[in-house]
Amino acid sequence: MRYSHQRELILREVLGRTDHPTAEQICTSLRAECPRLSLGTVYRDLNTLVEIGKVRRVSIPGEADRFDGQVERHQHLWCRKCHQVESLYIDPEKLRDLVKSCPGIVAEDWNLTVFGLCSKCAAEETQ
Repeated sequence: MRYSHQRELILREVLGRTDHPTAEQICTSLRAECPRLSLGTVYRDLNTLVEIGKVRRVSIPGEADRFDGQVERHQHLWCRKCHQVESLYIDPEKLRDLVKSCPGIVAEDWNLTVFGLCSKCAAEETQ
């Protein structure tokens, strides 16, 4: 893979964030530093970074894909109220056992997204 200054900026941006940004959010954030950066370039470079394992894609149905710099195995929560994505750390053994307990399938990999309320929105709803 050839070196790309823009790809390096995009990777640095994703790694420096914990909010699971969209390609558009990344592009907007980097435009001050790289005014000629196009959204198409951001998408292409993010796809490359996902393919080579430097970044994870977080897909939420009906929403733009998000990107995560934490590539170690973990899961996600999508908050239905604030639309933020948070990392969840579920015991990998318990999750593996749960997936293996599904009858009639041979699971080779899995990715879990929990849909509900983040702790902040949940607290607001109980007040």
